[in-house]
Amino acid sequence: MAASTILIVDDEAAIRASLSGILEDEGFVPMAAASAEEGLQLLEEKAVNLVLLDIWMPGMDGLEALKLIRRRFDLPVIMISGHGTIETAVEATRNGAYDFIEKPLSYDKVIHAINKGLQFDRLTRENRILREKGLGINRITGDSLSIANLREQIHRVAPTDASVLILGEHGTGKELVAQTIHRLSNRGNHPMVEVNCAAIPEELIESELFGHVKGAFTGAGEAKKGKFDQADGSSLLLDEIGDMSLKSQAKVLRILQEHRFERVGGTRTIEVDVRILAATNKHLEEEIERGSFRADLFYRLNVVPIVVPTLAERREDIPLLVADFTEQFHQKGVGRKDFTPEALALMQQHSWPGNVRELRNLVERLMIMTAGDEVGEEDVALFLGGQPVRVEPVLVDVTRLRDYASFPFKEARQHFESDYLVAKLRENEGNVTKTAEQIGMERSHLHRKLKVLGISVK
Repeated sequence: MAASTILIVDDEAAIRASLSGILEDEGFVPMAAASAEEGLQLLEEKAVNLVLLDIWMPGMDGLEALKLIRRRFDLPVIMISGHGTIETAVEATRNGAYDFIEKPLSYDKVIHAINKGLQFDRLTRENRILREKGLGINRITGDSLSIANLREQIHRVAPTDASVLILGEHGTGKELVAQTIHRLSNRGNHPMVEVNCAAIPEELIESELFGHVKGAFTGAGEAKKGKFDQADGSSLLLDEIGDMSLKSQAKVLRILQEHRFERVGGTRTIEVDVRILAATNKHLEEEIERGSFRADLFYRLNVVPIVVPTLAERREDIPLLVADFTEQFHQKGVGRKDFTPEALALMQQHSWPGNVRELRNLVERLMIMTAGDEVGEEDVALFLGGQPVRVEPVLVDVTRLRDYASFPFKEARQHFESDYLVAKLRENEGNVTKTAEQIGMERSHLHRKLKVLGISVK
């Protein structure tokens, strides 16, 4: 984990030198500025975790600088002064200072205040992110074999710093997988930072990722930190990375290679320690062939690929998911309702093109719109828009069961899947699109399944 950078802003050279030495001894990275103006310039160019700010300085004083730092950079600030009064301390606190220390400085007190300030800032940022997203500590719900395999992959990769490429259709829970990986990692005590690459206009994505200096472009009236700055020491989820422009891909590739970048309009290099988690519903290999995704970035991201199963592939988890969603909506003030076994059975027969997100929306709709305390089969059929898609049972030649008898369940299932898909492909003369339609699977997911099972289509 990267050491925290502390900016010392004081017009006394002796104070700057002594504090820098103490901070280095304590494992921090000190930076120093002789004036508020110089300190603000450094904050625009460098990644800083906390500021030690003198009050009485020539030019801009510390109280004025405090207001700018809190507004522009949202950093914890500890005020230091040799002429402190109660009124000054109250004003500094009102303007957002974390603490107020009088000179002559007690270095033990300074270090204690810095550690507490950094801890408070981490907790504040994490709570803010959780409030904005309306999330508690989510968990991956289900006891199907595919979810058991998914959990096993997550627990293997989470403790490492390896980049993870999370693949899956819309609504399968890719973001939840990323959150779980981050929470179980050594960086889990920091909030994970997220950016939706598809939701930000191409001309703004670089500023969002890397930040910008004041005046970098029209409207950039103040310097701004980017997502990589915010994720220093933590994890950054690049959601829908398949929609990122080639220009931005090149810069992300450089960060993965060198762990450093420049802000938009800036010239100074900023070093960061960020773990990259990327997610997409696209086939990046196909995007590479089209020339819309860089092959070198793909190989950097694809250190550990994780495929999130569709809901249609884990229908047995639907009752558990419904129970979870019911409780969530009840806690938000929606009246509690029970789903009958017939209603759940009908939901398990639906194709769920929108996956878990579609299921969650349906549960909320049913809980709000259904009269009474029970959701029945008729209610589900009505809100699904008619008769659900019935899943035809797969007829298995019982004479082949002996072929799988010597295998553990997991391995036997893989052999069966392989045999089943090969048989269906032969029926359709190797046509993947036709096979996907016949077996009720998305074409893109069937491609991934064939790849995982090692089945080549001529």
